[in-house]
Amino acid sequence: MKVLYHHRTQGRRVEGVHIRGVANALRELGHEVRVVSFPGADPELEPGVPSGPGPAKGLAASPAAAGDEKGRLAGLVSRLPGVLFEFAEIGYNLLTWWRIRVEIARSRPDFIYERYSLFLFMTIWIARRRGIPVILEINDSAVVQRLRPLWLKPLARRIEAWCLTRATGIVFISTYFKELLTTHYGQLPPSVVSPNAVDARFDPGRHDRDELRRRHDLEGRVVCGHMGVFARWHGVPGFVEAIIDRLQDTPALTLLLVGDGADLPAVRREVEARGLGDRIRLPGRVPHHQIPEWIACMDYAFLPDSNEYGSPMKLFELMAMGVAVVAPDYDPIAEVIEPGTTGWLFPRKDMRACVDQVIELSGRTDERQRVGAAARGYIERERRWRNNATQLLSLLPGAGKAST
Repeated sequence: MKVLYHHRTQGRRVEGVHIRGVANALRELGHEVRVVSFPGADPELEPGVPSGPGPAKGLAASPAAAGDEKGRLAGLVSRLPGVLFEFAEIGYNLLTWWRIRVEIARSRPDFIYERYSLFLFMTIWIARRRGIPVILEINDSAVVQRLRPLWLKPLARRIEAWCLTRATGIVFISTYFKELLTTHYGQLPPSVVSPNAVDARFDPGRHDRDELRRRHDLEGRVVCGHMGVFARWHGVPGFVEAIIDRLQDTPALTLLLVGDGADLPAVRREVEARGLGDRIRLPGRVPHHQIPEWIACMDYAFLPDSNEYGSPMKLFELMAMGVAVVAPDYDPIAEVIEPGTTGWLFPRKDMRACVDQVIELSGRTDERQRVGAAARGYIERERRWRNNATQLLSLLPGAGKAST
């Protein structure tokens, strides 16, 4: 089948990982996928990875300089104050009207797959007029608490209700999200729940753990790791503050915190002021294709906080590498982790409980290895991108009954 995959993100961070994962999985299943991206964005060109000489997979590429200019324009738009930014999002429907019509005429897709964005209704409108099935992937909503305040909330919810109730099918990232939107919008089209997933690079067999630990001076240590943004809503600063006085009780334990963000400088200053630079390693942000090498250095990991509806990509990447995770008991995480079998859960927002679990597990080598192996087994069976692709295809008319 021919698939038109449309999204309105810049595809630079985790959203790009997701887009590449689903698009490539559909191709591996034998389908032709054309990705239509935000102008100037190309999530299929993974940052830090040289592109090959083959033809472009996504929308026709423009010169690098033009792409840079569009990227800068997107950055300026994203910094518009409140309601002006939301009016720009609404205006994006005009560009979508032109681009989707051109792509339908060019590639004649059998169905459209769209990563849903607030205020974006044009794809649904065109698909219904043309009789083309359209599946929405829901990662955001007007009914959840967002980092960026929503000024036109009543309008956003009306557009969202219209889109969700008129799609052919819906892909939710968690059961919690599905139940929440069903409560707000009533009966929805057929749906599936597809948490995030990983690709084949996240395989411990592809990496020399001993050599990597030597390279990063982590030999003979118990390494507990974390990946992600240093920001209050992810809980890393709070975790460091809570554990920093207890590291003396666990001399073998080293924390490896990979990532960057607004709070990283403050965390780094605190670590240096306490003389703990050797016990709390802060390598900063690394390209996504290098993430498996850093995970390979870890014995186990922690996720100090999340949100009620999201599906943290890092959770799956860690588990795929045989690294089990101490994580808060939000419903989407509890949907993935079976306590004591594929990971460990602690009461959400209870940072002391998180730290206690991390400290306790530092001395339990056998348990870490047993749970890590089970976590990897779960990912191999259920959370590769091919699973997500198979699930979304089940929503097409005549493909069989999906969960509702």
